[in-house]
Amino acid sequence: MDNVVLYLLIASNLIAFALMGIDKHKAKHSLRRIPEKVLFLFPVLFGAMGGTLGMYVFRHKTRHWYFEVFFPALIVVQVVITGLLQKSFTSL
Repeated sequence: MDNVVLYLLIASNLIAFALMGIDKHKAKHSLRRIPEKVLFLFPVLFGAMGGTLGMYVFRHKTRHWYFEVFFPALIVVQVVITGLLQKSFTSL
């Protein structure tokens, strides 16, 4: 069961990272963009690290305060939640 959760975390982070890169590419080439709701979806679903890394690697959405503040804050929240869940499952 632990492996499934780990794979889901990795997948969510990879998707969030990739979405930032894809949307940056689309922005540069005047193509139809990915909605900001979708860019927020995967970071909220425990992909905040991937979304934040993608934001800085691709220099995308860094001028929007809500991305700049929300994504790193989500990392902190997700680390705490993950730690609490891991602690509760190991005590069983």
